[in-house]
Amino acid sequence: MEERKLLHSFLAESQKGLPPRRMKDSYIEVLLPLGSEPELREKYLTVQNTVRFGRILEDLDSLGVLICYMHTKIHSVKMSPLSIVTALVDKIDMCKKSLSPEQDIKFSGHVSWVGKTSMEVKMQMFQLHGDEFCPVLDATFVMVARDSENKGPAFVNPLIPESPEEEELFRQGESNKGRRIAFSSVSLLKMAPSAEERTTVHEMFLNTLDPKTISFQSRVLPPNAVWMENSKLKSLEICHPQERNIFNRIFGGFLMRKAYELAWATACSFGGSRAFVVAVDDIMFQKPVEVGSLLFLSSQVCFTQNNYIQVRVHSEVASLQNKEHTTTNVFHFTFMSEKEVPLVFPRTYGESMLYLDGQRHFNSMSVPVTLRKDNFVEP
Repeated sequence: MEERKLLHSFLAESQKGLPPRRMKDSYIEVLLPLGSEPELREKYLTVQNTVRFGRILEDLDSLGVLICYMHTKIHSVKMSPLSIVTALVDKIDMCKKSLSPEQDIKFSGHVSWVGKTSMEVKMQMFQLHGDEFCPVLDATFVMVARDSENKGPAFVNPLIPESPEEEELFRQGESNKGRRIAFSSVSLLKMAPSAEERTTVHEMFLNTLDPKTISFQSRVLPPNAVWMENSKLKSLEICHPQERNIFNRIFGGFLMRKAYELAWATACSFGGSRAFVVAVDDIMFQKPVEVGSLLFLSSQVCFTQNNYIQVRVHSEVASLQNKEHTTTNVFHFTFMSEKEVPLVFPRTYGESMLYLDGQRHFNSMSVPVTLRKDNFVEP
């Protein structure tokens, strides 16, 4: 951190003072040699002989930061004066092919859109099949730039598209920003549900009324259904220094891995069979997690349809000295089960809002519903 203080003199007072960059300036390809390094493979291996998706989340987070450092690097000092922090995992969509722990994996990515202090990063992951690398996933992260000591926002180099394809990527980045703002503005924490959503909740309520008593107080579950309150799993992590980043905070990829693994266990427990991740979206990093904190993770099935399970993980921290709990992250994962899963029913108004929020995230999924479950990967 003492060395980073010396970089303050390189910070720009406005974005106009920074040289523009091209998308290819930040383009990176990274090889994960699972096929040729068996000792590395052990870190990525599941008991089902597949690749741990939680580890992939960690790698994507690290790669996103590295790409942004490439975009903002000052060539004369061969480093960036900025601190790059993950603000949001906008979308991770699985394409196809389950992951083999015995074949090399390739990551690639670049900055695709730039605001004044934020950057959107597009990343792809491929795995070797035969002689070619086949696509496995597409990921979109949003990173924010802070000053050298991570104390305040900082300007980033503007981005200049050089081809029609790059211009389309940049426009898509603008569109994604607008979509996120619109999605946030109609959040159920701010606005009442739509008329269609209110009808959905009321119909679910009517389906749980006891036909014998016909009372608002008497509730019974329909066939093949589970109360939402019975679909929870919880865990606790002690945030040791081993998981810290250069700013002495807990690495965001570690938080994603722990949340994902709890969500996967929740989906498996709820569905009664193996679950396969289909999509990850809208992971907002609201507050940093300090070393030494107690990290409380609460996972809950909030929406189901056919053999799809939508899981929400709420993350909060408490320091050892201060017992107050503070929300740091909310994670949204979509899984596919091997067989059709029960319907999940809310019992309270708060749970009804969780159900509608889960439905919204499920409906925003861009993965085709026709994809087969054997295309997906495990934790």
